[in-house]
Amino acid sequence: MSSSSNAPVLSSRTAGLSLYMVAPWLVGAILLLILPAIFNNNSSITIMNQMWITVIFALAYNMLLGQGGMLSFGHAVYMGMGGFFCMHIMNYVEDFGLALPLPVLPLFGGLFGMGFAMLIGAFSTSGAGTRFAMISLGVGELIAACSVIIVAFFGGEEGISGDRTYGLPFFGIEFLKQIEVYYLISFWLMLSAFMMYLFSMTPVGRMANAVRDNPERAQFLGYSSRWVRFYSFMASGFFCGIAGGLFAINYEILTEENLNASSSGVILLITFLGGVGFFFGPIIGAIAFTLLQTVLSLETELWAFYAGALFLATVMYFPGGLAGLLMMHVPVFRFGNQKKLIKPYLKTLIPGLIGILGLSALIEMIFHYRHAALGDHEMTLFWTTFDNHTALPWIIAAAVTVTALFITKRNAPELVETWHEANTPSANTVTGGVS
Repeated sequence: MSSSSNAPVLSSRTAGLSLYMVAPWLVGAILLLILPAIFNNNSSITIMNQMWITVIFALAYNMLLGQGGMLSFGHAVYMGMGGFFCMHIMNYVEDFGLALPLPVLPLFGGLFGMGFAMLIGAFSTSGAGTRFAMISLGVGELIAACSVIIVAFFGGEEGISGDRTYGLPFFGIEFLKQIEVYYLISFWLMLSAFMMYLFSMTPVGRMANAVRDNPERAQFLGYSSRWVRFYSFMASGFFCGIAGGLFAINYEILTEENLNASSSGVILLITFLGGVGFFFGPIIGAIAFTLLQTVLSLETELWAFYAGALFLATVMYFPGGLAGLLMMHVPVFRFGNQKKLIKPYLKTLIPGLIGILGLSALIEMIFHYRHAALGDHEMTLFWTTFDNHTALPWIIAAAVTVTALFITKRNAPELVETWHEANTPSANTVTGGVS
């Protein structure tokens, strides 16, 4: 009798859990479908193409760092190798007329990236600390040097290029337009992200977390830490190769920059910025960094300075990244105390934002004052044109910055106190609302 009465409850919980797991993927797929209709121009579609490729690369890197605890300083090598291999296949299709549709090309990049990761991982995954990090750095520098020497494969300093339109049409689509490439990249994004999520749910993915946290205990339980890291490394190389293949399709050129230490450093920054402790963290990091790199770079030459400052602030004050900052609010919503934070947030964050904008205005004015052409005294900042060599703009910017930051500092204790209250369950929450 009791089991039959509990059946509807269990059924509803299972349905709720299934909906909770499926909903993010449905929302993501719908967004990918409708975004080109919202941002209907080639420049926006190009930015989104770059963004989705970076998302795949960041998720693949997080498989290594976030799940396996392996810090790599040369992981762009596997994306670059997959991209170069796909570019050669693309050229073979053009030269010999191979009947190979373009949408399957990233799969070959993934297999080549996995094969190269298998080769390097055979001797690098015996440890996950400084030894692995230094080996990854050495391999990255070695391959970057080989890209200039082995011209037959890497094309030297000029790299190699191809033409995606010479491939076999896919249901009549020749991928002449960026929108067609966008939907191809979006398909591989959803497929790759879903496969990486499933991998994190497998025994190997679960054991990668255990090996990351306590390799000695995992070894004591009978699991080989080296083999767990090796399989995670291979899987990460596979999806890095997919990202490289999509890069080759989108840009139709690859150079040494696609596999050097600079690219490896950027993906490390992106992953930390988004949050290595969460599956969706690298997605947020890739979107934020791509917008900084593309949109903000059109407005200022100092975009890299602001990106570095954001990364530094994240590491110092929000080690969980942007995703961790969002997930900090989950208990607040669970306790139903989110309304308590609205007023303190407005009183603290708005002046803080104004203070940051004022400080950035001073930085831009200093940069223009020092580097502008001789006689060029006018500059445009926040849609306002003024003479940079007069005192009034400097006084206004400094006054706004100091005043806003002072208000922020004055209101910060109230926000901290309210934050602690919001994270404390009320009596009604503890009793479940029973009076």
